Amino acid sequence: MGLVILQLAEAKITYSELGFLESFKDLPIAFISLFAVSFINKTGTKKALILALIIVGFCSCLLPFIADFWFYKVWFAIIGACFAIGKICVFGIIRNNISDEKSLAKTMSNVEASFMIGIFVVNTGFGWVISSQYAEFWKFGFLMIAVLSAVTIFLLVKADISESKPLENKNIISELSGFTKPAVLLFLAVIFSIVFVEQGFNSWLPSFYKNHLKVNSFFALQATSFLALFSYAGRTITANVIRRFPLHGYYISCMSFIVTLLIIIVGIQYFESEDSRLILFLFPVIGLFLSPLYPVINSKMIAQVDKDKINLFTSLIVIFSSLGSSVSSIIMAILFEKQLLHLYPLYILSSVILLFVISLIYFNVSKKKI
Repeated sequence: MGLVILQLAEAKITYSELGFLESFKDLPIAFISLFAVSFINKTGTKKALILALIIVGFCSCLLPFIADFWFYKVWFAIIGACFAIGKICVFGIIRNNISDEKSLAKTMSNVEASFMIGIFVVNTGFGWVISSQYAEFWKFGFLMIAVLSAVTIFLLVKADISESKPLENKNIISELSGFTKPAVLLFLAVIFSIVFVEQGFNSWLPSFYKNHLKVNSFFALQATSFLALFSYAGRTITANVIRRFPLHGYYISCMSFIVTLLIIIVGIQYFESEDSRLILFLFPVIGLFLSPLYPVINSKMIAQVDKDKINLFTSLIVIFSSLGSSVSSIIMAILFEKQLLHLYPLYILSSVILLFVISLIYFNVSKKKI
């Protein structure tokens, strides 16, 4: 998304349009998630994953040959729907095989770390393309995603995945009523807020670097690459040390470091220079402490959910994650459209402080099994 925003902005697509483009990815994720649960229960996680990957590969093959902006909306909507299916399947597989919350935290941190490596490789690769003499062919890079989809399908076909038995159809509304406890609602608010903060970095940091800090497109895109690299380091470290610490203590420590770094960035901006080059290097470091939050908080709650409810509960995680992403992008688009980029660090700091407060409340009430 960061790459597409960066490139389409140069093609004179307005930031307000680009902000809503993210919604075409996130809102289908939210809408399809509940329906995806019954689909996955009927077909099984393996077949559902393979189908989602086939669709992603096919759509990635089409993208380089269609230049109209409307197709990006359709493309992101389809990719978002497939992402929802994939995420529910992966979370379900993890929960069906691991029950202990610290083991869950370790496994989920490793899974999320591999996700960060994917972001790093993709952004670095596209960065080389858009800064080369072949920049006009940047969309053909999506053919590599189609190839990766095919490779993953091959691996899934060969893999022996242990799956839970298909469940009988139940009324989704009545099932959801079991997730209305204060601890669950606070957890969903935390998930919404984490993704809200992450989205301000992942999709919009390259455009902030280019428009406000005046760096070239290649270096702007590498901002996300290095953010992903630090995020990978943060999640890998978490996976290896999480057993030594209480989850809530580790989470709060990470939050404290994020707030400290953002205060330093805001201080540099207001007391030294609002486009200081030091900010270029401090923002990606935040990924080291921001990245563990999502897998740690998820593992803590998922460990309390019964296995037969995990797909439905994961769909709620996906829904609130996508809503957090969508709302964040719309607000970021307004900041960019109104040329208020000098407020970007302060906006991120305010979002993190709000997340900190909601998280503290959540940890105080999350003790009962769902």
